[in-house]
Amino acid sequence: MDEDYLIAEVLAQTKTIAMVGASANWKRPSFFVMTYLQKHGFRVIPVNPGLAGQTLNGEICYESLSAIPDAIDLVDIFRRSEECPALAEEAAAIGAKSLWLQIGVISEQAQRTAADHGMQFIQDKCPKIEHSRLSGLLGLGGFYSGTLSSHRASHRQPPSPRRNGGLAQSQHIETLSIHAGNRPDAATGSRITPIYQTTAFLFDDCDHASSLYNLQEPGNIYGRLSNPTTAVLEQRLAALDGAVGACCVASGHAAQLVALYPLMAPGKTIIASDKLYGGSITQFTRTFTQFGWQANLVNIHDLDAVHKAVSKEDVAVLFAESLANPDGNVSDIEKLAAIAHNAGIPLIIDNTMATPVMCQPGKFGADIIVYSTTKFLSGHGNALGGAVVDMGSFDWLRSANYPSLSAPDPAYHGITFAETFGKHGFITYCHASVLRDLGPTLSPMNAFLTLTGLETLPLRMRQHNENAEKVANFLNQHEKIAQVSWAGLSSSPYYSLAKKYLQHGAGSVFTVSLKGGYEAGIQLVENCNLISHLANIGDTRTLIVHPASTTHRQLTSDQREAAGVGDSIVRLSIGIEHADDIIADLDGALKNIN
Repeated sequence: MDEDYLIAEVLAQTKTIAMVGASANWKRPSFFVMTYLQKHGFRVIPVNPGLAGQTLNGEICYESLSAIPDAIDLVDIFRRSEECPALAEEAAAIGAKSLWLQIGVISEQAQRTAADHGMQFIQDKCPKIEHSRLSGLLGLGGFYSGTLSSHRASHRQPPSPRRNGGLAQSQHIETLSIHAGNRPDAATGSRITPIYQTTAFLFDDCDHASSLYNLQEPGNIYGRLSNPTTAVLEQRLAALDGAVGACCVASGHAAQLVALYPLMAPGKTIIASDKLYGGSITQFTRTFTQFGWQANLVNIHDLDAVHKAVSKEDVAVLFAESLANPDGNVSDIEKLAAIAHNAGIPLIIDNTMATPVMCQPGKFGADIIVYSTTKFLSGHGNALGGAVVDMGSFDWLRSANYPSLSAPDPAYHGITFAETFGKHGFITYCHASVLRDLGPTLSPMNAFLTLTGLETLPLRMRQHNENAEKVANFLNQHEKIAQVSWAGLSSSPYYSLAKKYLQHGAGSVFTVSLKGGYEAGIQLVENCNLISHLANIGDTRTLIVHPASTTHRQLTSDQREAAGVGDSIVRLSIGIEHADDIIADLDGALKNIN
């Protein structure tokens, strides 16, 4: 059985839980979990020798599992891994149906014992997080449930995969682009995600409010932190990348800031590709220096140079684009991930140009993925946005370099995000702390428009790439074009990398170099009549721009050359019109160049 189905089935069958290691300290994860599960209809019996005989959250605490007089469905263990084999034997002896080991607790021997006694077994997970994830509770974090359903979400009990009104699954991006994260509205039955155009959300009572502010249970507090419309978008984007969760923000630049903020500190350095989008280079090398952050731009295709750069003690992260804007060079993500992880740092990949339809960087070792959703994901030039997507793959507790995640947070009464939320710690921190304090919040309307755009993403990306191939081949043969940068051409230095990392083509954004230099580039842009001259990419419409005079104008000439955008360069973003019409417009414009 798939793990998400197993978890849903266990929770659906469970009524009474014995919690081994329950704590009376409200700041501890076990207290969070107990309180949450009780609120959602489970009876939770605490087990802790130090508290035996005392009442905890309305339940008498017992010294051991065998001392509990009631039948137990599930044993939830908050103990060290080495204690679990003996506890598994005790759980079997009292007839428990399921054995659950909390985040960070792993035991192969306990798993074998559970199997030998016919108990369902789950480890390294939290029932609080899994219940809220599978129940469709849209709170902080944008956690993806891993399941789909055409039935209304239940805020009391997750559905069972074995009954009507239950769950479905898919690994196909065409299905996920439409269904992931979206279930019919619990109150109205609306099949389309509503636009929750509100600044704040009602508390049931003071206890509910406190639980939300303490991060003890998921839910919405204030629009700067989370919104149900945005949460659906976050879940869908996480699903498309096979990630654990996402945080959507106001723009692609905001996504880079939000992704880096938990990892950086004054004196820390970002190692980044020198072929990034020009605006990113300015953000990294100028704006971020006002935070005390430094950026070292390197040629990421020189792996020795990358290895040398990340080996310095002040380095916090390696950052690159899967498919670069504007010249279409392709990163060797797998090798960059190996270099980053060998240095004990995460790899962040900007996947804006490729989208999950063409490339899923997490499959090649990327830990965090960022997007400007303004581009292909939204796809219609009508909604600004950005996203941070977390694969949940980096172990923040193993390093002292990321105290925001691995050390107690005084703003939340000393909880440690990576301990309390496990693999969801990073993305929870992005919502609970970064959005709280920096505030680059995505509007519900733009979240809605992006969700609508995502439904046709696979179809659009295939058409974008099909058209791009035809246009690139036409321009590659044109007498007034010196060079075409499209990685799908066999002459491209990135051809083999494109074959490895990109599906359905080599992208629809590329540059061309005009033999006539700067003036020829200007004339090509101004002579187009169908193609739109503007500073965007990823639109349904074909777009054109002269980077040296616009998007990369703020860079020095040396930086422009390093980024692949010299004075004679023109950038094209090929749309989904008929390819013959795009080619005809370019052909006419080229003929009019003096």
